Amino acid sequence: MKIVSVDPFYLRMPEITSAADGTQDTLLVRIQTDEGIEGWGECDASPLVSIAVYCCPMSHGNIINIRTSLIGETLDSPEDILRLSAKVLRNGLDIQQIHHAYSGAEIALWDIMGKKLEKPIYSLLAEMTDTPQKSHPKLPYASVLFGDTPEDTYQIANGLQEKGYQAAKFGWGPMGKHGEENDIALVRAAREGMGSDNQIMIDAGVVWGTDYETAFDRAAVFSEFSPTWLEEPLAPDAVDAYRSLKSKNPTLSIAAGEGSSTYRMAEDIIVNGDIDYVQIDAGRIGGIYHSFQVRLLAEQNSIQYVNHTFKSHLSLAAALHVFATNPDFNLLEYPAAGSELSDCIVKNPFQIDSDGLVRLKDKPGLGVEVDIEGIKLYYKPVRIHVDSETILDQPSL
Repeated sequence: MKIVSVDPFYLRMPEITSAADGTQDTLLVRIQTDEGIEGWGECDASPLVSIAVYCCPMSHGNIINIRTSLIGETLDSPEDILRLSAKVLRNGLDIQQIHHAYSGAEIALWDIMGKKLEKPIYSLLAEMTDTPQKSHPKLPYASVLFGDTPEDTYQIANGLQEKGYQAAKFGWGPMGKHGEENDIALVRAAREGMGSDNQIMIDAGVVWGTDYETAFDRAAVFSEFSPTWLEEPLAPDAVDAYRSLKSKNPTLSIAAGEGSSTYRMAEDIIVNGDIDYVQIDAGRIGGIYHSFQVRLLAEQNSIQYVNHTFKSHLSLAAALHVFATNPDFNLLEYPAAGSELSDCIVKNPFQIDSDGLVRLKDKPGLGVEVDIEGIKLYYKPVRIHVDSETILDQPSL
């Protein structure tokens, strides 16, 4: 079959705030084929910057946009996805946001392939790589921001505990900005609100930059509250600082990797940063297959792979297929405090079963259906003109 269209769609809330909430806007990508099969993907990046990567005029042989690379191409097997990915990334070699932007298209290609072959994506990945075929349930941890105060954080945590969550991650907000006493109070509130029997995770939101000494000290005082990990205490590219932190044998496991926009960045933080949990966003790193390669690397290095997902259940589906077949990678970042926009992107979001776990259904492709009527409420058409030439005129949904 042939690819006949590649369309990025910009969605946003009526008002955008400075909160570290990636659900306030998003970029969906739809790819259509001449056989009437279409696939969808989602990017976790600045939507308008990513749209430019889909349609920017060619500058030279290393700056060719994603649509030009894909439209008219043949798509008949999973191997074609790998071939097309190599083509897109080579043609866009000098486009700095190429991996971020292409993630949405790559996910859509896998969605199409699964629908064509009538198989879930995790099954296609297993067949390609001779890895296990069976999908395993995951324990969802509610992913939320810290409240503005310890009291607010307690209320958030208590609300999650009352909803039945067995784990929750609290991040960003005031963490690291008002001194050690406030940081400890925030973590204490999260623990008290979730109760002693449930897991908590702490996301420091890269607040200490390269200051691994402070990160080490915070890990020591946070350990009283038994968090599963301390996440991103340092900057995404502070690989040497992560290694220095780990060399001091902190009392908590260290998680990082969500900022990896290429496989090489993920490899660096795993091999040279010596982290305990690697967190990968399929909507940033170039899509499902690059995420899957990191999963395999995590297995080889005996560390835990966890998805990074703070978007919609379209992104959650892509993330889950990557590591569904590894029973030891049993934690799932589960968006629990998203915007109205993120809640309406798919018709069939992932439900938490009575045992508190999330399971993939054996449906073709991603296994979720985009809610066209729901996203119309947030769709912002983008038109780009250069002189008299129309570079982009988005179709209606």
